[in-house]
Order: sequence, then C-alpha cells, then structure tokens
Amino acid sequence: MYIRLAEHIALRSWKELTYAYYTKTSPYAEPVTKKQAELLLQCDGEHDIALDKTVMELAARGMITACEKGDHPSEWSSYKAYDNRYFPRMNLMLTGKCNYNCLHCFNAADNAPLMTEWSYEELCKLLDQAEECGIHAFTLTGGEPMAHKRFMDILHEIRRRHMLVEELNTNGYYITPDILDEMKEMDCVPLIKISFDGIGYHDWMRNHKGAEKRTLEVMRLCREKGFRVVAQTNVNRRNVGSMAETAGVLDRIGVETMRIIRTTEAPRWAANAGDACLTIDEYYETMLSLAKEWMSSGRKMRMVIWQYLQLDPAGKSFSIVPVAYAKGEYKDRYAVCRGARGMVAVTSSGEVVPCLQASGYLQMIGVSYGNLHRDRLKDILTSGSYFDTVSMPVGELRRINKKCGFCKWFACCAGGCRALGLLYSGEKHDYCGVDPTKCMFFRNGWYEKVMETLSPWKGGRG
Repeated sequence: MYIRLAEHIALRSWKELTYAYYTKTSPYAEPVTKKQAELLLQCDGEHDIALDKTVMELAARGMITACEKGDHPSEWSSYKAYDNRYFPRMNLMLTGKCNYNCLHCFNAADNAPLMTEWSYEELCKLLDQAEECGIHAFTLTGGEPMAHKRFMDILHEIRRRHMLVEELNTNGYYITPDILDEMKEMDCVPLIKISFDGIGYHDWMRNHKGAEKRTLEVMRLCREKGFRVVAQTNVNRRNVGSMAETAGVLDRIGVETMRIIRTTEAPRWAANAGDACLTIDEYYETMLSLAKEWMSSGRKMRMVIWQYLQLDPAGKSFSIVPVAYAKGEYKDRYAVCRGARGMVAVTSSGEVVPCLQASGYLQMIGVSYGNLHRDRLKDILTSGSYFDTVSMPVGELRRINKKCGFCKWFACCAGGCRALGLLYSGEKHDYCGVDPTKCMFFRNGWYEKVMETLSPWKGGRG
C-alpha cells in the first residue's frame, strides 16, 4: 500500500536530535525512534509499504495516511535536515518603538526612547534564516510590536512559511476587531499577552493617560473574538495594594492567567522608581498573602507569580518556582536555563541575547553575543559565545560559582535565574552570578511558609 505523511506532520533532523517531527500547532518538535523515522522517510507516496505494527502505530497517532501512488507529501511536510543545533522558537522584538513610554522598560539602557526597528525587508530575510535553521514558532514583542507599520504583513510572512505565531506580547492599544478577524482568517490565533499594571496604576506605569481604560476594553474584545488572554502585571510598592482587586476584574473579563512580575532593578526602572521597588522579602510576603486570598476566593483564573508561585484553582494545586527539581531529579547535564536553550531571543537592533529581560542591561554594559545584521543565525546556533552561554550545563555553573556550588539547596534551585544572576552579580558581566532571590527564598524560610500557608491545596515543586 502507498502511504504519505499526514498534512500536519513535518519530518525534521538537527545536530544531536536526529529523529523528530513538528506538527503545525505545536512549537516543539517531538522525537521518534530510529525505526519509526526510517519508516516515515518511506512515506512519500512512492514506496509500496507492507502493513506492520509500526505502520499501525503511526497511523493510529495520525502521523501517516494511505494515499494513491504519486501523492507526495507537501513541501513543508517533507524531510529536512539542519546542520545547526535544535532551537524551536524565537522571541523576536520587531521594534523598540512604542506609543507608550513605560517607566520600567527592561529593553532600555536609559530613559531615551528606543528607535531601533527591523525593516520589513530585513525581517523577511531573518524569517528565511529562521526557516533554514528549523525554527518553528515565534513570540512577537517590542517595544510595541503592533506599532510596526508592516505588522500584519509580517504575520502573513510567518504563516506563509508554515511557521507558528505562538504568542503576541502587546500593550493592546492597536488591537481592533478587524485585525483580530484578519488574524483568525489566516489561522493565526496566538496567545495574546497584554500588559496591565493594576486598577488605578496602569496609566502611571505606562506613562500614558487613558491606557487603563483602553487596555481593559481590548482584553474584553480579545475574549469576545475567541483569543486566549494573559495579563502581564508589574508589581511594586506603589500598586501592590491593588493586586487583589485587579485579579478580580481580570477574572471577570475571562483572562486565562494573571502573570505578576516583580518590577526589577533594570536600568530605566532603577532611574525612575525611587523607593517603589519591593525588596525580595517584601515581594515574597505580599505575594504569599495574595496567593492565600486568591486560593480562598473561588475564582478560576490561574495566577503565575514570577520566579515564585504558580496557582491553578481548577486543580486546587500550586507549584513553587524556585524548586526546579525535586529530590533526586537534578542532573549536572541540564541546561542552566531551559527557556533560553529552547528560544532564541533577538532585539530590535539585531542583537541575539540569552534573555530579552536582560537586553537593556547588556546594552548598557556593552556586551554582545552576536548581531543578525552582521552574523548568520545558523552560525550563532552552532557555536560561539551565544551558543556556549545558553547551552551551559548546571554542572558548569556549579563549578564556576563556588558559592552556589557548595549550597545545600543547589540541587533544588539549580542556581536560579541567570538574568537575575547577571543583574545582581555586581560584576560587569557574570552569567554565572548568584541569583539572590533564590538564596533568600530558601535561607529565609519562605519554602516552609509557602507549604504551610497553601497547605489546603496540593503542590510543591516548580
């Protein structure tokens, strides 16, 4: 019988990931065995394939389908091998420009407006390079990504290459019913992450009068049009008292998740915040009180408290982010940051960085890991300082950073967040620096306090 790959399956191979496939709706490639891969390579509508157990297994999973002789897989589905390492996703800052002038923008090295931006032609070339490296999914961000004059054309270019727009990070100002309808027509329905910094405080944080009213309207519109919405909320000493009220409003709108982020000492916020930045212990204390209140509220919205807690009311469960590995699970070979190892971060000036949250700081101290206006993406994803940094195993971190290496909690937190380690290290550039937020979490007894406070729900590890 003649068999071809199913239309939503694409057979792929990278260095150190020899047998894998993408589906059209998932950002990650899934592995297959050598035997399965050898069979899938024959599923081209030309080979007469005998029915056996492996064929039946792949057919049951919807990966292959019977066909007439000569009915070939699509160009996208057909096997492609890449000679770079596997990176399935890209966090792409289309532009540094923004219609707001937020007090805390982590992309900025100072208070000057960001003016860097990818031209449409440059972006098309970058998308070609991403396609040549086997990147499949994009998070589009800024600045304000929708401020780019060719934003909708960029979406079409991504979809034309059969790549996925996984997430859109936006302030929501430019979202209209017509734009959402056009996105749905091209089968582009990303998770929309909309910044919202609290009832009564959003205009202040975004430095724009009327931002709060507009943002709430846009969130309602997105939900009415069937888009999933996540609210990204900065918390600090000024707005922390509004978090419970804000969470209630977002839940009523139908927001899927409220992601609360401690506004950190990035360059612009440090210049603007005064005493508004919560200390680490204040953050842990106020957010634990909020988590307890939310747990008993009967609301259904998930709450993700950055670098701290994740609450799932539907499952009456929680997880603790600093507990990266349960007892016995830690391995020296694991990457120091699983997020950075799976997602290439690219700034509006073309810089490739381990983490966009550190982009303003890296710009300020003059550190570059490569720039896509002068370097090939394939080269960056094969070897060099960027690849070595994001591929660093935790065992290497433990060897370099003796303070972390000798800590009894290291096998639990694996050294914590590298962006925070970089920010707080006190050195010009120390990717292996100590993340003090994790040190304080364990040494100041917050693990025990969380377990006791949230004990009515099940949970523990992050």
